[in-house]
This record gives sequence, structure tokens and C-alpha cells, in this order.
Amino acid sequence: MKPAGPLGAAAPGGMLPQGPPPPGPHQFGQNGAHAQGHPPQRFPGPPPVNSAAASYSPYASAAQSPYPAPTSSISQLGGQLNAMHISTCGSGMAPPSQAPPGSLLAPSFPGPPRPPQPSILQPGSQVLPPPPTALNGPGVPPLPPAAHRQDGLPGPPPLPGQSLGPGYAPQSAANYGAQMPGAQLSYPGGFPGGPAQMAGPPPPQKKLDPDSIPSPIQVIENDRATRLGQVYVTSTRGQVPPLVTTDCVVQDQGNASPRYIRCTTYCFPCTSDMAKQAQIPLAAVITPFATIPSNETPLYLVNHGETGPVRCNRCKAYMCPFMQFMEGGRRYQCGFCSCVNDVPPFYFQHLDHVGRRLDYYEKPELSLGSYEYVATLDYCRKNKPPNPPAFIFMIDVSYSNIKNGLVKLICEELQTVLENLPKEEQQESSAIRVGFITYNKVLHFFNVKSNLAQPQMMVVTDVSEVFVPLLDGFLVNYQESQSVIHNLLDQIPEMFADSNENETVFAPVIQAGMEALKAADCPGKLFIFHSSLPTAEAPGKLKNRDDKKLINTDKEKILFQPQSNVYDSLAKDCVTHGCCVTLFLFPNQYVDVASLGLVPQLTGGTLYKYSNFQIHLDSQQFLNDLRNDIEKKIGFDAIMRVRTSTGFRATDFFGGIFMNNTTDVEMAAIDCDKAVTVEFKHDDKLGEDTGALIQCAVLYTTVGGQRRLRIHNLGLNCSSQLADVYKSCETDALVNFFAKSAFKAVLHQPLKVIREILVNQTAHMLACYRKNCASPSAASQLILPDSMKVLPVYMNCLLKTCVLLSRPEASTDERAYQRQLVMTMGVADSQLFFYPQLLPIHDPGSTDDQNGRERP
Repeated sequence: MKPAGPLGAAAPGGMLPQGPPPPGPHQFGQNGAHAQGHPPQRFPGPPPVNSAAASYSPYASAAQSPYPAPTSSISQLGGQLNAMHISTCGSGMAPPSQAPPGSLLAPSFPGPPRPPQPSILQPGSQVLPPPPTALNGPGVPPLPPAAHRQDGLPGPPPLPGQSLGPGYAPQSAANYGAQMPGAQLSYPGGFPGGPAQMAGPPPPQKKLDPDSIPSPIQVIENDRATRLGQVYVTSTRGQVPPLVTTDCVVQDQGNASPRYIRCTTYCFPCTSDMAKQAQIPLAAVITPFATIPSNETPLYLVNHGETGPVRCNRCKAYMCPFMQFMEGGRRYQCGFCSCVNDVPPFYFQHLDHVGRRLDYYEKPELSLGSYEYVATLDYCRKNKPPNPPAFIFMIDVSYSNIKNGLVKLICEELQTVLENLPKEEQQESSAIRVGFITYNKVLHFFNVKSNLAQPQMMVVTDVSEVFVPLLDGFLVNYQESQSVIHNLLDQIPEMFADSNENETVFAPVIQAGMEALKAADCPGKLFIFHSSLPTAEAPGKLKNRDDKKLINTDKEKILFQPQSNVYDSLAKDCVTHGCCVTLFLFPNQYVDVASLGLVPQLTGGTLYKYSNFQIHLDSQQFLNDLRNDIEKKIGFDAIMRVRTSTGFRATDFFGGIFMNNTTDVEMAAIDCDKAVTVEFKHDDKLGEDTGALIQCAVLYTTVGGQRRLRIHNLGLNCSSQLADVYKSCETDALVNFFAKSAFKAVLHQPLKVIREILVNQTAHMLACYRKNCASPSAASQLILPDSMKVLPVYMNCLLKTCVLLSRPEASTDERAYQRQLVMTMGVADSQLFFYPQLLPIHDPGSTDDQNGRERP
């Protein structure tokens, strides 16, 4: 039998035991079409017969070993993570012999109980345990010498108190984060395939010691204690920012603020082999329109006139701080592709004694990580300036909505919120035009032209082929038509007061709004207020498919998929024409959120859900959501491209997006709350000197109708040491990535498989750290990197969400709603979603945060 390694046992050749390949970054699929073949999936199903082998083989074949392969370290650690219920933390290193009483972490594990120590013979040892003495305690096995392997790889680490043998260099625990003090999690049972174990009852299990387990609250408070209120300067490449839960002032000095981009690690491994070894996802969570506090500088706007932005001739990267000027300022080398470009004559400037342009601090694109360009006509549709966007409000006036007062509430509130339509800072009034539609089984368009004394209604009964019955007078300027609009909003509740129609349509409503925007040749946003399952005869008609029998079966994924492909094709058309859809849903029963919410998700809109809505209880929440959604910062008809320096590239995208190809992320609109998570893979070896550079460019139309480019740049470190990669990780971004990749996979894979993959990859990441970075220790000790101390807790929170946890008491609509909600979240929102903050409401002073602001 081979000697047992520190994490269980090593298979021949230094490989891990045989088993299914771990879910590495190579398995993630793209949120869009691939250039060649089918997109790879992170959560694959069973391989087909005669399928090709994986691109790499992380496990040894069973044929290589004449002995049964022991249980792998990853499966052992995975079992621990499955059974753990972690809530608090300690830090530092402590050998098991110094453990405080009661600190043994031994939760219930399936499988054989852990036998008493005297019953286990160390592999390779032929000496029986000595009798109990005052020196060695009751039956402690002897300390074997350090093992030597014939393959030249290091043998297992010594047991506590044993000196290091050949192949083990002393390592400092202080450099690699926290190991939990005291005795640690024990593995379930002895060495598999070893000598027979002593019969008898298992030893009594000790409860978890809450003082020796990682605490998210303590980690958050520690970060606040050291970085709260400080100025975070972005001049240093690859530095790890404060946690999203820590308020600080960000000063842009060459790299984008963490409010715009957060990474799973700020130090990329130099090679793809290192990345596969650690299996830490290399990803960035990008929130291009993130809200900036008033005490931070807003983005500067650069206008080069008709010449447009300066770009690299080869890779088309935009001018940024990563460009290196040379030859007296006449040429510059691109930091992304190393191409040497001529400086345009209008952009020429001399260099100083250190090779920096004399106007370095005068041009935002040379000294800042984030800025905006005014786009030229080349960046516009049909090479002409875009029209200002429009908002269309579409109200369900079926019987139930009239009777419960919802229609009246909406109409009253619209008269107020329309006064606060978003506008450009220099504009006196908003350029956004507005329109109104009501519907049940048919559609009602309203003419609210300013010269009318009364609004006019036009009815469209043919919902199978929707058309816009009027152009002039449908989309109007609110200030000009204010009196007619208020008159209409006062009349709508009375107009349909006697309606007994309970059936509604839905897809034709979106179609009508899109056609109206298309006819007006402008982008825009639909605000739909809907409450029931669309059962009327029309495209997109749905039936009740809420079948609890599908739960915990392979067909459960059907519950997350749309019933009809009508909504998928409708979403694509909306993105093509810059039509964003935001849906306010008021269901009293099943409404098939998986189908109705698809268009809002793919068009960059938002889904709000108010189950069993009651005006006296829920109206304030709804009105706040409506006001915030109308007033928040937003860009229309957006296209995003993520460029990287040589050696790696963006491969997979997750969020409320649509992709026609493998590089362009298309969004009908993007607002301050929407984030896109991007995964990267290696193309070649990365250099420690040059680092890894990322540039995110978003082309969009402002609320004032101006075409702009928003640029975010970020430089990351690269290292050939795994310890540096682990030290630069950010747990909150990791959980955001894992959640989106898992929630995307629920459309195609059984939930059980997804949960297992999440646990196995978490275990693999921690096992790799233990093997390559931490000091040798007993196999029963759980060792966590300092940057990942709370990762098991957060992953446990993810595994217990109603999306991944199949329980009949969680409604199908709620599970679909939460899935779509998380898919567009930024890091701050996902952190709060998976680990909510609890406030003592009996103490009024506790509802304010450190800055005296009332918490949401």
C-alpha cells in the first residue's frame, strides 16, 4: 500500500485518485453563441459513449495502481463541507496538541465511525503500538520517519511533533493566512483499505466550538476597523480593495474603482497548468454604471470631435494609462497587444525626462482608470445620431386589478414620478418621451398629444399580429402634454371600472411596445404592470405547469425553462431594437415567472414581484421600487466588449445579456444595478512583469440621446506562486461567480449534480491551498486561506438557496424569481443576498450605519 499523504492518500505518479474530473474553468459555457461547435458546460451531464477524452486528466487511471485507491482528499474535504454548519472563526496556527477543550470539530459524517487510534497501523509501519505509559499516553502509535517515494515526489508530512524529513522545506504559517486553532475536523474513518479496525462503540462526538470557527461578521468588522472611511488609491496594480461591506473613498489613479470592477483574484496564475491545479475561477464582476457617492469624482467626458477616440490599430483597444509612449511622443506601444502605433498629429505631445507625456495629468484617458468618450457617427446606428429614448407604461386593467385598487394606485403614482424623469446634468428638463397602453385581452393605445382637450383611445383586437395604430401623439414630451396625461391617468380607473374581463395577454403587450419604439426610431423602456397567467388566446399563451412531482427528479430543470420559445425570440428582437422591459408582477397564484421573466432578464430590465399584493401593506414598497427604477442612471442600446492583454482572454459571460457572437455583449439597456460576470482563460503564459490587463468598453446612448463610450481599465498582477494567487482572492466575488454559473446550469443539469460540483470545487480549491501553501499538519486539520476564511460559509449559503435546494414548500415562481434576480447582481448585492444583515429593530439607533445613514 502506498504511504498516506497529508490529505488522505496519494495515487501513483503523484496524481489524485481516480474519479470524475473536477469542474474546472474549462467547463463553463458561454451566455451566447460560440464560434465553433457547442459551448462547453461547467456542469456537464453523463458523457456519451465513445466521447472524446477531457482536455486534461487530473486523476490517475485505476490501471496504474495494483492496489485499491484510497479515498481522495477532495472527497474527504467535500464531505466535511457538506456536513459543516459554520458560523464563526478564529485565526492563527495552533497544533492539535494545544487545542482548547471542546474545540474538536466532528460533525456527523456518513460512513463508518472513526475508530480509536490504537486500532490503526500506520501504512508501511510493522511496529505495534507501545503499551500505555506516562510519556506516550494510552496506546499512541509510534512516529514513523518521513516517507521516501520512489517517484521522487515529496512524501507525507510528519505528524505533530515530528521533524521534517527530506522533501519538506519549513514554511511559515504567517505568510499564508489563517489555520483554525485547536483540534480540527476529523476525516470519516481510518485509512481505506488498511488493517482491520477494532470493534466497539464509536467515541462520543464533541460539539462545534463556536469560538474556533470562521465568522463572517468578524471578518467584515475586522476589515471595517482597518479600512473604513480611508481613501483607497488605485495607483498600484493588483492590490486587493476593501470588502464591499466597507465604506471607503475611492481615488482613481490609473485603475478602475472596485465599484466598477471586482475580481475573484487580483493575482492571476502565470500558466494554465497553475490555474487548473488551483481551480480558482479567474473572473471579473463588472458593473459599468455603478453609482458613485457624492464625495467621489464623477467620470470625465473626453471629446476628440469628429476624429473620435484614439485606438490601437491592431486590437482596437482605447487609449488608456497602459499605453507606453516612445520616440519623443510620436509613437506609442499598446499595452494589450504590444503593437506600435503612430500618434495622430492632433494628439501629439512631448515627453518629459521619464518618458511621460507633458499633458499626462490633463487628459483623463492617460491618468485615470475610468472615463467616457463622446462617440462619433461611426458608432451610431445607420451612421446618424440617435433619438432620445422613450418610456412606455403598460397597465393590466383586468377585473382583479381594478377591484383591488392596483390600477388606481399606479395611475396616481405615475402623476408624481413623471415629474422626475432622468435627464442629463446640463439639461433643464428630461428629453425622454412617454406613452401609455392598457390591456386585458386586447390592447388600448392612447393619443395624448398636447393640443388635445381629451385623450383619445384606439383599440387593437388582433393580438396575433400586433401593430401600432398611431404614431403622432403616442410618444410625447411630458412637460408639453402634462395636462392631457394627468387627465388620462385620472380616467383610466373609471374607464375600466365595469370590466369583467379576467383573461390577459402578455407577449403581444411587449410586441406592441417594441413596435412603437421601432416606429419612432428610438431606444426605450417598457414598464409593464401585470398580475396573472396569460391564458387568453394569443402568442405566448401559457398554462399552469406547477407540478410538485418534478421536484428532486431529472425533469426539475423544466420548471426553470420558459414554456414557449416565443419569449426567447421576443427577447432577441427587443435587444436588436434597443427595447428594455421592466416587469412589475402582482401574482395571487402561479404565473410562470420562468417564462414571463425571461424577456426582462435578457433585455437588461428588472423583475419586481409582489406576491399576494395588499395595498395597505405593500404599496409603499412598490412605489419606492417604481420611483427608483424610473430615476436611476441608465444607458440604452448598449454593446460591451472586454479586451485583455496577451496570454488570456474573456471566454464566458453571465448576466442579463444577449450575445450574437463570442465577443460582443448586447444589452437593450444597462443601469446602475446590473452587473456582468466575465470569466477568463489562459491562451499563453503570463509574465510577472507585464501583469494581466483588462479593458471594458461600453457603447451606449444616454438619456439625452448622445452616443458615448464608457471605458474601465484594470491591471492585475501575475505570479508563478500559488500562495500569491490565494492571498489576492476575494471571497465575495467568488461567490457571485459560483452563484451565476450554478444558476445558469439549472436550466440544463440536475440540481444534485450542480450541488456536488460546487462542493467538490470548493474542496479542491482548499485542498490545493493546503497541499501547496500551508505548513504540514495532521490530516484531520481544516486549513483555510486568510482570504477564503468564510468561503465555506458563503458556499453553504449558496447551496441552501431555494433555487438549488429542492423543497416542495418553496414555490416554483419564487425559485425562478430568485434565480433571475441573482443573474444580474453585482458583488455588493449578491453578498447581502446570500448572507443577509440582521438588525435589532428593538434598538432604533441600530438602523443607522457607521456614516449615520439609515440602512435600507
